[in-house]
Amino acid sequence: MHFRAVATAALIVVVSTGMSGCGDDGSGDIAPKHWALQVCTALTPWRTEIADLTTKAQQQLQSATTAAQTKTNIVDLLAGAETSSEKARAGISGAGVPDVSGGDKVAQQFTGSLAKARDAYGNAKRSVQGLQTADAKAFYTSVGSTFAVLKEEYEQSAIDPQHVKQKDLQKAFNEVPECR
Repeated sequence: MHFRAVATAALIVVVSTGMSGCGDDGSGDIAPKHWALQVCTALTPWRTEIADLTTKAQQQLQSATTAAQTKTNIVDLLAGAETSSEKARAGISGAGVPDVSGGDKVAQQFTGSLAKARDAYGNAKRSVQGLQTADAKAFYTSVGSTFAVLKEEYEQSAIDPQHVKQKDLQKAFNEVPECR
């Protein structure tokens, strides 16, 4: 079915778009290198899980024979991505504030970035959950529209540690092996 190829491509683009982000609970300033380590350590399992979910979804979408099966698979993928994003956001939130100029703002940007990713997955999940599957063509068209919105929302959430303006943090992200 043509939609499966479109849905698979949309899933790959959305869940593999490079994003690295998160962290501030106001618990105090910490050395940039330590903060970068905590951020990157929290992101590693998130990235792995998103990649695993993408692979699983691709396999399931290829084997789904009905719109109802496709719906279940997509909702499961989106729920997993939403949960994983929240877990990463919460983990990075505990990283504190980097001891750099504007550290509070940087930490909030990272935390906010994963919150937006989580919300994008949640919004898409709820949209797909609400779709009817009796008319398969209409269902697949609606899923395609939902993924277009997800992609847009997800892209707006992206933050890259390599583009952090504070030189101390740039250096930390470049030096910490977990960030490479």
